[in-house]
Amino acid sequence: MKITEKQHNMNKYLLLLIFVGFGSFAQDKEELKQKEKALNESTNLTWEGNKSLSENDFVSAEVDYRKAISKSNDNNAAPYNLGNAYYNKETYSEAFGRFKQAGELANEKPDKHKAYHNMGNVFMKQKQYEKAVEAYKEALRNNPKDEETRYNLALAKELLKKEQDEQDKNDDNKDNKDQKDKKNQDQKNEGDNKEDKDESDKKDEGDEGDKGDEKKEDNKEGEGDKKEEEKKQPEKGDKPQEQKQQPRPNQLSKQQIQNLLEAMQNEEKKVQEKIDAKKVKGAKVKNEKDW
Repeated sequence: MKITEKQHNMNKYLLLLIFVGFGSFAQDKEELKQKEKALNESTNLTWEGNKSLSENDFVSAEVDYRKAISKSNDNNAAPYNLGNAYYNKETYSEAFGRFKQAGELANEKPDKHKAYHNMGNVFMKQKQYEKAVEAYKEALRNNPKDEETRYNLALAKELLKKEQDEQDKNDDNKDNKDQKDKKNQDQKNEGDNKEDKDESDKKDEGDEGDKGDEKKEDNKEGEGDKKEEEKKQPEKGDKPQEQKQQPRPNQLSKQQIQNLLEAMQNEEKKVQEKIDAKKVKGAKVKNEKDW
């Protein structure tokens, strides 16, 4: 039977697919082998770390765990155990990071449960009760039957409630204190305003008093001047009889009028005498002739 060109090409394609598939399978097998090798090395390093830690050699254990973590991403036991080592050293921030890493690498629910359970324990140590509640809940989603996790969750909720109650109480006390401080401040301001007003009233009264004193002083001065005037003048009882009878400046006494009349009469008499004398002197004398 003669093979056509088309069949020949098809056979070549099939052979190519078989070769490629075999090559890919071989590659996957090699990669799987390498991963298994790396996991074995990581696991051995983890065991070394566990041994060092049991001998209280934390530094060597930390080195072994870190090497194990760098060897394989499939070994979630290495970060989990390193997290426990940090936790026992009370290095809680480092412990949380390793527990979180272990939970992300874990493929099985039991491993995830342990990682989240320990994350909750770290939050409890840091008194972050709300985050602890969430971590324990996540742990129970992966293992609902774990009584220790359930107990820790109940404890975290109780502590969270107590914390919130204390916070509410503190907020109420703060509000009451703020209101009291505001009331005291208002009273103080009111008192200051009252003092200022009283001081102003006193000042006004003082000014009025000063004015009154000035007025009294003026009155006193006026009365003093008047008294001085009165002192200069003789008192009524001490005045002589003549002074009592003294006329006012524009009024003549009877004696003065009498004297004045007499003087006028004397003057008239003198004038009359002069006139009479002139008449006598000037009279013509009739000369009788003797012929």
